Amino acid sequence: MDDIDQKIIDLLKKDSRTSFVKIADAVELSETAVRKRIKNLQDNGIIKRFTVEIDEEQQTKAIAMIETQASMHTPEISQKFIEIEGVSYLFETTGEYDIIAVLSTTTIEELNRTLEKIRLTEGVIRTNTSLVLRSWF
Repeated sequence: MDDIDQKIIDLLKKDSRTSFVKIADAVELSETAVRKRIKNLQDNGIIKRFTVEIDEEQQTKAIAMIETQASMHTPEISQKFIEIEGVSYLFETTGEYDIIAVLSTTTIEELNRTLEKIRLTEGVIRTNTSLVLRSWF
């Protein structure tokens, strides 16, 4: 990955719907070259997905800290969480909790359903959840 790839990533982070033409203009390459670079970034796992970010006021966010059974492999449990609707990010961590999940839903009811699915996942001992009141970037 070079400086041009990083500029492309920065542009896509700001708006993942930025056209290839606009990106090409910004990095002073042809549209075809930009397409190839983005495909290469995807193929190499640097760009994993393009997402839609909903306005903060339309979201209910929480951070769930999850303790798992020592006898179970943490990545296997994490893999199950990835498939649960409402789980935005997962971090395997050190310390008291093994996994931290960032949850994002549109309602408290959806958040409760997401948490219930996490709690019922095999290998989960306990959770500690905090509702996000405000985000700072």
